[in-house]
Formats: sequence, structure tokens, C-alpha cells
Amino acid sequence: MQQLKPLTLRRNFSWTFTGNLVYAGSQWGMLVLLAKLGSPEMVGQFTLGLAVTAPVIMFTNLQLRAIQATDAKQQYVFADYLGLRLIGTSLALLIIAGITLKAGYRWETSLVILAIGLAKAFESISDVFYGLIQQHERMDRIAIALMIKGPLSLLFLSIGVLITKTVVGGAVGLAVAWAVVLIACDIRNGALILKSSQKTEEENFLETGFIASEVGDHSDSTDNSTPLTPPWQDGKKSKNQLLPRWDLKTLGKLIWLALPLGFVMMLISLNSNIPRYFIERYLGERQLGIFGAISYLMVAGQMVVSALAESASPRLAKYYAAGNSTAFRTLLFKLVGVGAALGGTGVLVAVVAGREILTLLYRPEYGQQADLFVWLMVAAGMGYMSSFLGYGMTAARYFRVQMPLFALVTGSSAISCLWLIPTMGVRGAAIALIVGAVVQASFSLGAIAHAIYKLDRYTERK
Repeated sequence: MQQLKPLTLRRNFSWTFTGNLVYAGSQWGMLVLLAKLGSPEMVGQFTLGLAVTAPVIMFTNLQLRAIQATDAKQQYVFADYLGLRLIGTSLALLIIAGITLKAGYRWETSLVILAIGLAKAFESISDVFYGLIQQHERMDRIAIALMIKGPLSLLFLSIGVLITKTVVGGAVGLAVAWAVVLIACDIRNGALILKSSQKTEEENFLETGFIASEVGDHSDSTDNSTPLTPPWQDGKKSKNQLLPRWDLKTLGKLIWLALPLGFVMMLISLNSNIPRYFIERYLGERQLGIFGAISYLMVAGQMVVSALAESASPRLAKYYAAGNSTAFRTLLFKLVGVGAALGGTGVLVAVVAGREILTLLYRPEYGQQADLFVWLMVAAGMGYMSSFLGYGMTAARYFRVQMPLFALVTGSSAISCLWLIPTMGVRGAAIALIVGAVVQASFSLGAIAHAIYKLDRYTERK
């Protein structure tokens, strides 16, 4: 079997950008489809389904993909990550069902939320396979999966909407599409990566009698040259590496490591979705649909941000782990500069041609909210820079500081929504997003500065 060698950062970015472009375009196409074939109320139902399920899924995911991708010392095996993800996903489905039953939504809206929750459960399992692939710097495999997943999602959602004339049918179609991609593509890619990795370990062992570090060993030993059992005979590893492992001691340590990031991701998701909750409560599903459709255009820049950040994360982690603060700082602030440039471009486009763009993409009633488009692009620019800084904190393994940071961000956003939305409408929601993004960027920059200072001091003592 041919070994799957890591790709260069340039090639990983190119593949990730292409994959995210196709996938984000397809995701946006879903909203366009609902806006063209249906009504703002239908868009609002779909947006609410995403808003209710996202924070729960983000919490139970525990950001395992980022931890897995930046696990430069290979402290845990894939089976540990998969086992914990399956537990978390099952818990998420129960929580989503409980929220839906207790919230008192209309029955059709409740069905939409439950169907989207099921779809996100399949996506969550795919995500842990993407973490494995990202760790081995083969973003082409993820990109190809996304390029299949995006159009297939749009197709199945379209079929569901056209057959049932409801968002419920579209959401069920979405769940089916994501299940198909998981089974037919993502699991297969994961198996190829694991087999290639095992072959490399076997060859290294046969050549030297050692491997760099024992995967799955959680001792505090700093000896990286200990003779080990051959990897293919190691009882700690499952014979089928695609099977989940539920070792309570190992899972406990992994949960303790990842739990702060689970709270962080929940808070980040709440921060972006809190305006949607307030809009649905104060202004109704129609205004939520308009806000959701316009705000999704922020994804155009986020697509570039995600592609760059996901491609650069393993390298940032390696720089920091190696004590190379100069390389870490240079790469990170180049990324932040890209975020600022993307944000400025988005604001300029919204100011010059916002009304025309919204009317062309959706309907005239959306074009009447051109000023909302400008405010959302300002929020997007701040969010892009903050997102890069967040990836930098994760690469530096600064997990626990993120919890109070994003609690502050979410609190400031919620207070802003409570104050601004009843008086300013959807424009107040956009301003609340800006407030949250400014708070996030400011405190994230402080955490990064501390991480770099700490690394420099440690390097000097050595």
C-alpha cells in the first residue's frame, strides 16, 4: 500500500479553500432555494433549526477535531477520539429533543429542529474522521469529501422541499445526504489514513526498534526513545483501528482536556446565534429569515479563514511545541492580516452594491435591508480576525483561558441584543455581533501575547 505523505501548506490551503468554496456555496444555495421557492418564514424555520442545534452539537463535540489535529505528541489514538465523539453525539441528540419539546415551538418547527439535529449528528461523526485526516496534513481528502457533500446536500434538500412543500422534508433530505457521505466517503478515508500510518510505524520499528512516542501512552515520562512493543502487536490498540475505544481512564483524561473547549465552542455558537433567538422572540420568523439569509453572506470570508486556519493549525502547533516563537508569531499575524483584508473588502462591497446584490440573490424585500448588510460585514471582519487568534490559542494549547474569555463575549453579546433589538430591530442584532467580536478580539490578543511571552521565557531558561 502506498503511504499517504503530508502535503505542503500551500497545497493543503488550496485543497481546503476549494472544498470549503464548494461546500459553503452549496450551504448558501440552500437558503437561496428556500427564499426563492418558499418564503422568509421558511428561511426563518431553517435558520432557527440551525440556531437551536448548533450550540448543543458544538458543546458535545468538545472541539475534538482541533485537539486531534494539534496533538503533535500523539497522546491519544483515533479510537479514543471516536469513542468520545459517539458518546457526545448521542448526548447531543437527547438534549436537542428535550429543548425542542420544552420550548413550545409549533409542531412543524419542532420537526425541522429534530431533523437538523439528526443531520448534525452524522456531520459530527464525520468531523472526527476529518480531525484524523487533518492531523496527517492530507486536506485534499477532506476537500474532496466536502465537494461531494455540498452539492449532494443541496440536491437532497431540494428534493425534500419539492416533494413535501415544507422545510421538514428538506431537513430530512439533508440528514440522508450527510449520512451517505459519512458511510461512503469519510469512513473510507479514515481507514486509508490509519493503514498508511500503521505501515509507517511498522517500517520505523523494523529499522530502529523504536518509535518516536508511544501513541496512547499518557505517562508523564519525557523519554522519547523507549523501546516499545511492535505497533501491530500493541494490546493498547484495537486490531480494527476504526472501532471506538471506551477506556474509562483514558476518556476521563481526554474529557478533562477537551471540556473547556466544549464550553468555548458552545459559547462561540451561542454568541453568533443569540441574535437569532431574540429576533425570533421579538420580531418573528419572517424577520429571522431575512436576517439569516443576509448574515449567511458572511460565510464567503469565513470560508477563506477556515481554509487558511485549518491548513496552518498543525504547523502553528508544531512551531509552538518546538519553542519557535518567531515562526509562530509571524505565521499567526499574517493570518490575522488576511482576516482584516477580507473584512475591509466585504464592507466595501456591501456599501457600493449591497442593495443590488441582495435583490439579485434573494428577492426585493431582502434588498431593502442593504444597511443591515453593511453592519453585518463589519461584524464579519472583526470575526475573521478573532477567529484566527482563536486558532492560535488552540495551537498553543491554551484551552482553559478560552472559557472565561468567551463567557465574557457571549454575555456582552446577549446584553447588547436585549438592549438593541427591541428598539433597533435587525440592525441592533448586527451591532450586537460587532460588540461581541470586538470583545473577543481584544481578549484573544491578550492571551496570545501571554502565550508568546511564556514561550520566550521558557526558551531563554533553556
